[in-house]
Amino acid sequence: MNNWSPADLWQQVIERLRPEIGSDNVELWLRPVEAQACDNHLLRVKVPNSFFFDHIQRNYQRQIEGALKSLAGEEIALEYQVARDLKSVLPKNDPVETPSAQAEFSLSELNPRYTFSSFVVGTSNRFAHATAEAISKAPGKQYNPFFLYGGSGLGKTHLLFAIGNAIRKEFPRARVLYTTSEQFVNEFIDSLRYDKPDAFRSRFRSLDVLLMDDIQFMGEKGRSVEEFFHTFNVLSEARKQIVLSSDRPPKELVAFDPRMISRFEWGVVVDIKPPDLETRIAILRKKAELEQISIPNDVIVRIAEVIKTNIRELEGCLTKMGAFAALTGSHLTVDIANEVLKDSISSDIDSPIRVETIQKVVAEKYHLDLKAMKGHSRTKEVAMPRQVAMYLCCTLSGASTTEIGRAFGGKDHTTVIHARKKIQAMIEKDTFTSAAMNELIEQIRVRENS
Repeated sequence: MNNWSPADLWQQVIERLRPEIGSDNVELWLRPVEAQACDNHLLRVKVPNSFFFDHIQRNYQRQIEGALKSLAGEEIALEYQVARDLKSVLPKNDPVETPSAQAEFSLSELNPRYTFSSFVVGTSNRFAHATAEAISKAPGKQYNPFFLYGGSGLGKTHLLFAIGNAIRKEFPRARVLYTTSEQFVNEFIDSLRYDKPDAFRSRFRSLDVLLMDDIQFMGEKGRSVEEFFHTFNVLSEARKQIVLSSDRPPKELVAFDPRMISRFEWGVVVDIKPPDLETRIAILRKKAELEQISIPNDVIVRIAEVIKTNIRELEGCLTKMGAFAALTGSHLTVDIANEVLKDSISSDIDSPIRVETIQKVVAEKYHLDLKAMKGHSRTKEVAMPRQVAMYLCCTLSGASTTEIGRAFGGKDHTTVIHARKKIQAMIEKDTFTSAAMNELIEQIRVRENS
């Protein structure tokens, strides 16, 4: 096995899995895990609580063990140490009942690192931050529901946790739950599997605050959506606070029933845009201060210039620079930064990507059948994803407009040109669209190289 320390080995596992399971899941579930020791083909890790243990073991155990084997060249088993039981971190007077044999559904612990004080405010997120703070001071009284949308890595999850942490501090007896739409669906399926739907409904419908991340992934889950619809109504009628996040605004959640979309828009809908240069610099300075990383200001500026749309990637580059300096003993300069970050700097000479890959990723993103994208439907639900895919084909594939049109069911090349111009104009006008396109491009490159 390579001479890695347990912490370095775990960091390598995290980076190896990031393209596979997504940065959001890595930061939420794997980053809080601490590697304690590695010997005798065994890696001992410490997880914050039993909720983390159950979720990681159920969802990521196989991928982690595969990454360990690939990195170390041999089989390495995992041994978990649970830092503390979840019951011990709930307020003593919290009215949430202890799960019984009929209600075995976990409450998630709120990540204490994500607070309003650690959130860097700029022009791109000022309204979202102000709304979130107002909600935390008077949950359920106004701005309910609060629907927060924006591209990946812009701080949506941070704000959800910040709301939860602030409410828990101000109202210790409040029943607060952070979850993802995926977790909601999985728990609902388990409730049906073990014949405990009443316990599931009691758990979710007795909350004071529901914080649900990535609502866009629930759109085509059938009975789960119906269950969430009724849960939403019960909480709303009881004036309980609901906070939802998504990668797109309600009107673009085409997989949802219109009655659900209308409910998302009952309260206030706020977007988070990619941060401007000044905000990115401020984020890096705060991160460097918190992590005690010594880094020159010109290097911070250079990182902020390179990484424009994803805060998580921005902070990751800073950590990478700090690790480089610590391991090599080098004094960080802009030239060194350019070398270390060369993989993060976009290039105009990237390898062409297949049209088929672009079509599949875009179809999945918009929950659209691939045949419909190549068909003749002109409805908004089909036309917009088709135009996005055509634009990306023009940008990434190297194919001619005639070849692209042929790949979309024999469309004329003028149709492709129109799509390219339309999406390009939207990108130039709207930073959210620009961020969404960058995220799609990243997903397409990962799929092409996998």
